[in-house]
Amino acid sequence: MKKTPIVSQFEVFKNSKRILKNPLPFHRENFEKYGDVFRVKIGVKDELAFTRSPQLIKHILQQQHKKYHKSSLQTKDLAKYIGHGILTSNGEHWRTHRRMVQPAFHKKKLRNLIGTIREAILLEIKDIPVTHPIDVYPIMSNLAFQVVAKSLFSRDDIQEEMSQLQYITETNQRMLIKEMRQPYLNWWFQLSGQIKKYLNLAKDGQAILHQLIESRRNSAVEKDDLLDMLLQARYEDGTAMAKEQLIDEVLILFTAGHETTANALSFLVFLLAKHPEIQEKAYQEVQNISLEGDDVLTQLLELKYVQQCIEEAMRLYPPAYIIDRVAIEDDEFEGLNIPKDSLVLMSIYELHRNENFWEAPNEFNPERFDASKKKEYQEYYYPFGAGPRMCVGNNFAMYEMIIAVTELLQKYNMTTALPEVTINPLISLKPENVLISFTARN
Repeated sequence: MKKTPIVSQFEVFKNSKRILKNPLPFHRENFEKYGDVFRVKIGVKDELAFTRSPQLIKHILQQQHKKYHKSSLQTKDLAKYIGHGILTSNGEHWRTHRRMVQPAFHKKKLRNLIGTIREAILLEIKDIPVTHPIDVYPIMSNLAFQVVAKSLFSRDDIQEEMSQLQYITETNQRMLIKEMRQPYLNWWFQLSGQIKKYLNLAKDGQAILHQLIESRRNSAVEKDDLLDMLLQARYEDGTAMAKEQLIDEVLILFTAGHETTANALSFLVFLLAKHPEIQEKAYQEVQNISLEGDDVLTQLLELKYVQQCIEEAMRLYPPAYIIDRVAIEDDEFEGLNIPKDSLVLMSIYELHRNENFWEAPNEFNPERFDASKKKEYQEYYYPFGAGPRMCVGNNFAMYEMIIAVTELLQKYNMTTALPEVTINPLISLKPENVLISFTARN
């Protein structure tokens, strides 16, 4: 790593305000200046590496994944708020629980949830205001949260609990971002009691889930939803997940499942509103589709152009815009030595917009994901990550987004006066003030 260019600690400090607000321009400047791999000095002895090299990313996430773990940013900092589930754990703990959670997201299982997902979506979009431009993100956030809530609990009488849980997860995320981008203030966050305050909020969220899980257990009623699948999951010795572990897994499904999908849908709505010709082509594909009956999943898979729109939106605005890994042993890649304990941040955002791999990379062009062309990009496209730690809910998210876009297009025409969308990189890539005008279709 010592042969790679380095950004000084002074440069980081000089740009600290803009990095806190949005680090992506700082990343872009350094990639353009130093190339596909560079280091950043963040302390007297501490540094980290950034890369947008598709070969190195594939090496770390797929080919040599056993030599890398998730960093303490997730396994410690994020975990203290949302627990030690499959998103925030490493090693055998992760492997064991990934095997237990994975079956809940098999396509055969998801088929039974399609009706629940659609019902939640229709409820959230039925009364979108058509008299003035509105910020679409709160709508997509509520939509995605309710989809996860109903897919987990199959209940309509827990709105208050779900609203509180949504508030807790979003509030704690904002605190975590402050900790990650201002590590030099962590002593103050501890001393002032801020950390304790947000940890208590996290406990409140865990208490809500504990109550809902115990209610299901005591009811002895099987709902065939995600919670039932997790309750029925067994370790190799036949025992069920401990209560605390189950709460952690459910909380992570809420946090990761609703946030990333809400972001992706908001960006997609903006892009469709910005490109009426693409929106019209997507509408023509869905206008006569009815997502009812017993074979909805087959219909969803036939909506090829809608799926291309989603894939292209996630190229431009990947929810997981940065993926981190720590080397747990010495490694080497094409002459680059990666010592044990090296922290590598892989910029999926930069990879997805690299003109060396994408023609007109900043343009919204769903045609590039046509089936005949898709193989060209598979080495440069990681919207759900890659390798064994690829997002466990990727199929769930895609079905949800296809249903949401289909129902939105059938019900509304969407326009926007915004020249660009403002992005706010938090734990995932989030849009801000996405003002969209909706008009009802006849």
